Amino acid sequence: MTADPTHVEWRGWGPAPFEEARSAGRPVLLSLTATWCDSCHEMDAETYAEPRIAANINDGFVPVSVDVDCHPRVRERYNMGGFPSTVFCTPDGDVITGAGYLGPDGLRQVLDSVREVWTDRGADAGRVPRALAGDPTPGGTVDERIESHLAGQLDEQWDDRFGGWGDDAKFPLPRTVEFALKRARPKAIQTLRAIHQSLHDDGTGGFFRYAAGRDWSNPEREKLLIDNAALIRAFATGYLYTGDESLLAPVTHTREFLVDRLWNGTAFGGSVAPPDDDDGREPRRDLTGYAGGNALAAEALLTVAAYTDDDDAREYADRVLRALATSFVDDGVVSHIDPDDVRDGESAPPEGLLEDHARVVAAFTTARQVLGADALPVDPLAVARSVADEAIADLQEPEGAFRDGPAAGVGLLSKPLRPLDGNVEMAEALLDLAAVVDSASEEHGGDYADAAADAVAAFAGAWDRFGVQVAGYGSVASRLTRPDLVVAVDDGAGSDLHRAALRVADHEAVVVPAASDTPAGVATVSRGSDRRDVTTPEELLDAVSALTDGGSGE
Repeated sequence: MTADPTHVEWRGWGPAPFEEARSAGRPVLLSLTATWCDSCHEMDAETYAEPRIAANINDGFVPVSVDVDCHPRVRERYNMGGFPSTVFCTPDGDVITGAGYLGPDGLRQVLDSVREVWTDRGADAGRVPRALAGDPTPGGTVDERIESHLAGQLDEQWDDRFGGWGDDAKFPLPRTVEFALKRARPKAIQTLRAIHQSLHDDGTGGFFRYAAGRDWSNPEREKLLIDNAALIRAFATGYLYTGDESLLAPVTHTREFLVDRLWNGTAFGGSVAPPDDDDGREPRRDLTGYAGGNALAAEALLTVAAYTDDDDAREYADRVLRALATSFVDDGVVSHIDPDDVRDGESAPPEGLLEDHARVVAAFTTARQVLGADALPVDPLAVARSVADEAIADLQEPEGAFRDGPAAGVGLLSKPLRPLDGNVEMAEALLDLAAVVDSASEEHGGDYADAAADAVAAFAGAWDRFGVQVAGYGSVASRLTRPDLVVAVDDGAGSDLHRAALRVADHEAVVVPAASDTPAGVATVSRGSDRRDVTTPEELLDAVSALTDGGSGE
């Protein structure tokens, strides 16, 4: 904390400030911020820098500043609808009240109000949000109705006037775009073009986070690694289905942006803040390497390399995978941040987070499909399996849903949170892993497929309430109702058959080079029990066409 009495004496997230609050009989003030968040820095400069406010906070509260990118589980539990989030809670972490950005006058009023409530009620003033009450997830049967409903939502929520989905602020929704590419392709392509036109930075590259206007106007100009990685994959997938080279232009430009602006020498940093047009200074950058964002970037770059032979994409995917295997993964447990990057005085980074595990499983499973078994110093399939095994053992509950992280922690971290998005990502990764294990080894991947099915079923009782924002749930549900398309190639990675297999027009197809039981010089194309052996790229494409059902989405 700082010694200057005119500034807030911020503590870092961890057990110590909550113990201090309990001992002193004070409430805790949480300030949730991010490097990329302009409003967060404005509140620091305009509100917390006001001497009397700082003194008031230091005298009556235990103030804790939390970087939400470093602590995503804190973000999900205490987020007040955006950042900054200004949250007052008890020493046990229960929420008393909260708000977003507060100017000096607004914060003074809230400070006085919280003091009164705390004096009158003490710890009884806190509450646990309903989402953390521990209620079971809405389990049900996974069947064709789920995909059909979400495909219908692509029409129901479609914006006929401006493209995209919804009639308010426009978010790019890359997983929704990928779902639509197989089921409502014209809508998906129109949305990709709107994203390119409105959210892609033609100057320095990269995608802005979202557009505040329904017509894709007024973009929020921060650029986050996770958003850019997901959009690289979505645009590359659009190219896979259409062959339209114009969809690759933002892919290449964004890959260049990631390398030029976010590469920290070992991995990609987390974000670039919006530029300040008034002073011309370089925008703030968070060059911290986060496991989940880098795994997502590696998977996206491998996807580009698979579809286009982009050597730079392949090179940086390789670098990121090596960093993840060396610095972030230890005996199957994924650290959210490279432990060597933790600054003096800071607590150890969180580990064992669901999204990190899901994305690392996906990245290394994709690496086995695109690069093969021997391109990295470690077997990518072994890394994927160790991380998946750890997640299933430590994060999956008996009812099937995955928690977002360990069951213990400070404040509300001890309360169970089972995010649908995280469960979708893990289920998708596990389904890919199961198919690769079946074809690439002498073992059976059924345990991974079963874990994926249980995770999807844990939410299936609410399928009729889901909208396009969670269309990825429809993708994994559909994969559980009909067999995947799998192409097992005897040849190693880079062969003509392998390259042709990677470019079949189905982004959910699983491709396995150097497969274990495939005859020499042959690729086996299968969907369930229906199998075709082929020896040329032309025969492979014909076999895929014969086994593909569901149409083109056009």
